[in-house]
Amino acid sequence: MNKEIIQLEPQNIWKNFSKLNAVPRPSKKEERVIKFMMDFGRSLQLETFKDDVGNVIIRKEASIGMEDRKPITLQSHLDMVHQKNSTTDFDFDTQGIEMYIDGDWVKARGTTLGADNGMGVAAIMSLLESNDIPHPPLEALFTIDEETGMTGAKGLKGGILKGQILLNLDTEEDNEIDIGCAGGIDITATRSYGVENVSKESIAYVISVKGLHGGHSGMDIHRGFGNANKIMNRLLHMSAEECGVRVSQIDGGSLRNAIPRESFATIVVKSDLKKEFENKISEWTHEIKQENSIIETKLEVSLNEVEVPDEVMEKSAQEKILKAVYAAHNGVYAMSTAIPDLVETSNNIARV
Repeated sequence: MNKEIIQLEPQNIWKNFSKLNAVPRPSKKEERVIKFMMDFGRSLQLETFKDDVGNVIIRKEASIGMEDRKPITLQSHLDMVHQKNSTTDFDFDTQGIEMYIDGDWVKARGTTLGADNGMGVAAIMSLLESNDIPHPPLEALFTIDEETGMTGAKGLKGGILKGQILLNLDTEEDNEIDIGCAGGIDITATRSYGVENVSKESIAYVISVKGLHGGHSGMDIHRGFGNANKIMNRLLHMSAEECGVRVSQIDGGSLRNAIPRESFATIVVKSDLKKEFENKISEWTHEIKQENSIIETKLEVSLNEVEVPDEVMEKSAQEKILKAVYAAHNGVYAMSTAIPDLVETSNNIARV
């Protein structure tokens, strides 16, 4: 546990957040954090149980004199977005998050931090273990799998909860209460395609797009962060048009609700176009960096020559796929006309 972090104020919250982040808790693999939360509630001798899908519920009796108040349910989710940089050696299934302080911020080394929704969980834990905060009857609801389908919330059966008021502690601003939330729809598009053998006198490269902010597709979509999939697709589309590049493989993004920070593509080009292709990539990289220079200051595009693959995507399919991704909107569609600065609709090209 990082001693500097647990000295931050309020200490109880940072202490509990540090304990929580020591437990692996990727979405759909919450077994360890469920046990951690069950042990926590029982250690306080509070009513603690788990429902059929894995949600943990802990109840605390009211403070003296507040027994007649309406019971309140405080809810946060146990899982976290598990995303890391390609160069980071980290296993979310077995390792806790490595945190450090950078100026006024607590950060993670090469991975997501898990403050969504770990800080909410830590705040509820601190309230459950406190002895000096007057409160009505409290009920803590810790749900699972919020980030990849909300299956914990969806699987919660009616009649389990006793609270008459529910507060969700999954927001970003202090001293605010939000009424409402973002909704989301997942769209997965697939198509079959044939392959072609690579022509002789060809060379192959891996194009890498890295160094972008990433971020949450709901919370950060309005901030103008670059999308690695869109940048990669732009490079591939222009390379195909200008240099006849053929695509063997694309691997961009990671999670449906994460703005992709990295993308990698294995491509093939004729040997006699090697210099022209490299010059074009350099030229386009300069343009893209200039376009994103204010926000994406660490954007990197690199070329690495690799062994030539046996096959590439058939040309007609390649053209259709690249054009489809090129045409797909990414970012904010429209802002609310009723509430200032509220995103009404948006889209995130999360995985290619």
